[in-house]
Amino acid sequence: MKDTEAELELLVRSKHALILLDTGEPDRADALLAALAARSSLFYYSWTRSRGLRRGVQAGDPFIERTDEPAKALARVLEEGAGVYHFRGLGAWVDDPIVASHVLDAVAHVASRRGAIVISGSDLRVPDALSAVAATVHLPLPGFQEMRALLERLIREHSARGPIQVELTPEERARLVNNLVGLTQHEAERVVTRLIIEDNALRAGDIARAATAKRQVVEQGGLLEYHPAGSGLGEVAGLNGLKAWLGARRAVVADPQRAHDFGLGFPRGVLLLGVPGCGKSLAAKAVASEWGLPLLKLDPANLYDKYIGDSEKNFKRAMRTAERLAPIVLWIDELEKAFASSGGDEDGGVSRRVFGTFLSWLQERKGDVFVTATSNDIANLPPEFIRKGRFDEVFFVDLPDAAARAEVLRIHLRRRRQDPSRFDLAALAGASEGFSGAELEQAIVAGLHVAFATKGTLDTAMLARELRATKPLSGTMRERIDQLREWAADRTVPAD
Repeated sequence: MKDTEAELELLVRSKHALILLDTGEPDRADALLAALAARSSLFYYSWTRSRGLRRGVQAGDPFIERTDEPAKALARVLEEGAGVYHFRGLGAWVDDPIVASHVLDAVAHVASRRGAIVISGSDLRVPDALSAVAATVHLPLPGFQEMRALLERLIREHSARGPIQVELTPEERARLVNNLVGLTQHEAERVVTRLIIEDNALRAGDIARAATAKRQVVEQGGLLEYHPAGSGLGEVAGLNGLKAWLGARRAVVADPQRAHDFGLGFPRGVLLLGVPGCGKSLAAKAVASEWGLPLLKLDPANLYDKYIGDSEKNFKRAMRTAERLAPIVLWIDELEKAFASSGGDEDGGVSRRVFGTFLSWLQERKGDVFVTATSNDIANLPPEFIRKGRFDEVFFVDLPDAAARAEVLRIHLRRRRQDPSRFDLAALAGASEGFSGAELEQAIVAGLHVAFATKGTLDTAMLARELRATKPLSGTMRERIDQLREWAADRTVPAD
């Protein structure tokens, strides 16, 4: 936060009289601005719509009468003179031309003396007349040092009320603090307080509980879905090229600080294009398990179905949530379905605006967020996604070869409590030319249904009959798959 403090102080000293402070933590902004005013030998004023304008930050400091309405509070600035004026949540009223005019008057008044008018809030939008004279500052969430100070303060406060046991090594304390980073100060305080008062102790087991509580806090928006750790890449057949690429970057994920010192940043992500049913989604999910990171899934349908008319704002909120949980893997399945209409106005331009927001975030995102996106239909995927910088690499996932098909059969037989050694996997792989992994799985499921109904045992012959009865996608959609392969030949890297 030191950079934010320095930036705000510089703005005040250089007579930037209107500052938009982007934050969802008004109390933290209050403390920051009050300290800034004290260092600058200025009076500090804070305003809320419910209570009005108050000079000072102490609980006993009186509110100025009849200043709860925005216009009246701003008019009072002209009488008070120099100072730092913090208007919490004023952004909800600045679209009113009268309020905007009062803001400009107050800004001109303060500019002729010393200080600033500060409007705080999340996703602030102000009229052009105000944005032309405003400077915008983003207040980041508390970092590691702030969270460590918060933890130590809470331990001291609770110890003063009664004995508590703190059974954490220095390394465990650091891990606990890391699990708090990404929360607001108020959220982190609630999490730590609950951990302490439940058993009057802080132990190693509380580290995982803090991570769970953090996940619950950031999932409340309902835009991102948490997926528990699943199978690793060892349970994904084939895709050796993709596996090698991911394996080469595992060390960076495991030790990001050493990688940073070495000149390497956190991997940005991969786009997996290819034939449906060939393991793209499975591989995307397996990355998180392989790297030991949380997996969050973004379902773009939630943006359009649940928040019609406000999709761009909610997309930004979802991305901020992902950054708060970092380091994570963010999975976006069937990317083309989210942005298929981004080039037109069928939905009033909403898809196009969300698409632009997503491209900007892919390029400029903060935090260690590794994006694994999948797509089946390149024709509907905007070409901007393919440009380097959005993703580290674009992989093409084709139908599995004979060796990969045999491995797919082995994996799915084992998952369904069948002994793979009882089957002629080489013969079955040869009989399933052109089958996708999903089609091979369904053949096993169909065979098991037959065996169960006849009170028999699944064997090679039964599986071979199911394969012969299946019409694979490679036959019914041959032209489309050929076109996809032709397009990918010189634009992507083979995943296998």
